[in-house]
Amino acid sequence: MTRQNFLFTSESVSEGHPDKVCDRISDAILDAFLAQDPFSRVACETFATTNRVVVGGEVRGPSSVIDSVEQIVRDCVRDIGYTQNGFHADTLEVTNLLHAQSADIAQGVDAAGDKEEGAGDQGIMFGYAVDETAELMPAPIFYSHQILRKLAAARKAESGPATILGPDMKAQLSLRYEKGVPVESTSIVLSSQHLDESLTSQDVREIVEPIIRETLPDAWVTDETEWLVNPTGKFVIGGPDGDAGLTGRKIIVDTYGGAAPHGGGAFSGKDPTKVDRSAAYAARYLAKNVVAAGLAKRCTLQLAYAIGVARPLSIYIDTHGTGTVADAKIERIVSDAMDLTPRGIREHLGLNKPIFQRTAAYGHFGRAPDADGGFSWERTDLVETLKAAL
Repeated sequence: MTRQNFLFTSESVSEGHPDKVCDRISDAILDAFLAQDPFSRVACETFATTNRVVVGGEVRGPSSVIDSVEQIVRDCVRDIGYTQNGFHADTLEVTNLLHAQSADIAQGVDAAGDKEEGAGDQGIMFGYAVDETAELMPAPIFYSHQILRKLAAARKAESGPATILGPDMKAQLSLRYEKGVPVESTSIVLSSQHLDESLTSQDVREIVEPIIRETLPDAWVTDETEWLVNPTGKFVIGGPDGDAGLTGRKIIVDTYGGAAPHGGGAFSGKDPTKVDRSAAYAARYLAKNVVAAGLAKRCTLQLAYAIGVARPLSIYIDTHGTGTVADAKIERIVSDAMDLTPRGIREHLGLNKPIFQRTAAYGHFGRAPDADGGFSWERTDLVETLKAAL
């Protein structure tokens, strides 16, 4: 039986975290390819350290994008807010090592004759949804993201006390659950880079606490809530100057904060033929629609693929005892409701568009769908289809 009373913790990191800088650059390069050719193939990795960014990976698309990589890198770094001595948008060194896609990979993925377009890799992907927030996301990761998004907006404002904060931040939220419902924050951890070396941890807390309090439900912050703001003290050297960054190293932050399984594949820098990304989006889409349709209060969905093979090898659903019908029946109706081949996923969710840079920070899930097709996997437009199938 699922536990009803417990503590659970998730963390988020800001757009200025070294790994997230790399995710942003990789996805910006992906978007640049898709903007010129919607069927470009991209697997772009980024590494960042003190005043240096290295971009590598395999691509198939317009050569003009490869020529513009340096400018894309500088634009991303500048927009995030890095103009510090050890990592400056104008002076950092950019190394571009992108190369043509492997012919061996291409032959497995490309459609040809009677062969359907195959999956870009083997692997397992998970989707998850739970009714503890309106967005059908686990509350600890959802609110950790929200805290950092609001702090980023305050940092980038024209004026205000938060403008003295730097781009590199981490938030961690521990929630106490009663009868399966989050009721209280037992601890709030926030580490934020600051541009004034004289600021103490208490000074930073006075800046961030009002923003955190307005983000969380009122009843969650009590006299017993433990606050840990910049617990190590001074945090002036941040970003890749303080710690190296790498694409794809924050996969739990990107998904469900540890509340659900993860297949292990990262998202950023990968075009939608890579099922690590597109099938994880499809799995979230289906799980969210299952919960939105009232078929369960909580749903975990797993898909499995083999490289070069179009159809998923398996689909598995666990509603953790909350389902209104048998899990096996839900598996059958979701399989019928959506074509889960790589082509089917791309077309159903409209993924061959430059919509990925915006996903690089503050989570790939639990975001509102955009009018241009961004976050299409957050739609709940399958609800009536699933209900009708029952």
